Amino acid sequence: MSNVCLVHSIVGVVVFRNVFRLGLNTAHAVLRRVGYCNGKLDRRNCRHAHSEAGPKKFVCYSLPHRTLIKVQGQDTGSFLQGLVTNDMDLLTKGMQTAMYTHMLNIQGRTIFDIIMYSLKAEQEGETRLLLECDSSVQDALQRHMKMYKIRRKVTISPCADLSLWAVVPRDREGGRGDERPELTAPEKALVWELDPRTKTMGWRLVTDKLLNPLELMGDIQQGETEHYHRHRYNIGLPEGVKDLPPGVALPLESNLVYMQGISFSKGCYIGQELTARTHHTGVVRKRLMPVRLSPPAQVSAEGADLCTESGKPAGKHRADVGEVGLSLVRLAQARETLLLKPSPDTTLTVKAWAPDWWPKDPKAK
Repeated sequence: MSNVCLVHSIVGVVVFRNVFRLGLNTAHAVLRRVGYCNGKLDRRNCRHAHSEAGPKKFVCYSLPHRTLIKVQGQDTGSFLQGLVTNDMDLLTKGMQTAMYTHMLNIQGRTIFDIIMYSLKAEQEGETRLLLECDSSVQDALQRHMKMYKIRRKVTISPCADLSLWAVVPRDREGGRGDERPELTAPEKALVWELDPRTKTMGWRLVTDKLLNPLELMGDIQQGETEHYHRHRYNIGLPEGVKDLPPGVALPLESNLVYMQGISFSKGCYIGQELTARTHHTGVVRKRLMPVRLSPPAQVSAEGADLCTESGKPAGKHRADVGEVGLSLVRLAQARETLLLKPSPDTTLTVKAWAPDWWPKDPKAK
């Protein structure tokens, strides 16, 4: 018998001894709660009580910094094919139900990072998608798409009535990373997909704004959004305008290949030329990498230059939460201890590393 069940048995004896003091109804309620019924220990209730008392397997994070846009219509696939780095056939032909991608400007620099989710079609021949993007560029993304829409049969609309959540295993090192949480009411989830960027990011959940996701899963608790960002930075995964500044970030330096966000065999799209040329030459001299700051930054270090201890330029810092963050690091100096000056009188040491989910041989990709 486990320790917790032994405790429950002792509680049962104590309650019976005090039945007259507690009152019969109160005593029965307490015993049912601890799993004691008709003089026997109910092991199922015992396990249930133990699971409630112990830590949950999964953590659910609200993502207010991300928003959703619905794109639907007969021409949705062909329309977006000319705007995004990834192959829309993966979604329109049912090979995937979630896909990561970027939209680029004509100079080949990232302007929007997007996760696409396929929805069930309402009419035959129609494609319905949800586009997840940074909430601060929602209007800009809609304008960008409408500028290229012309006469295509596509409608574009925001989804203010939906909420987006990330569900991540608590024990990411203990073999639970591939264990999928079970939904008690799957029909209430508009989207329930493995994060297409890397499985270390868990799952994406889209629900009605009025629904609490904790009602859909049993072994889960809600976490703070800041901890979600810490997790992202610890594994080196960029997301949104802070990590991928529009018109500045280059897709290959931002590890778009590693995140399954680009196709080099699809047709033309805006910004393709520079990206394809860089890929085929195989020369990527800088990459976004997770970094640890010592001491943690007390003032904003976003955009500050990195240098080696000898003063040689080594890249730029992008963003951080406390002691962890993301920096664009020159690969030639990535193994060195780097320096960062967020202010004239402050110098931080920076240590970069390659995440476990990157390919072992980066040159292979």
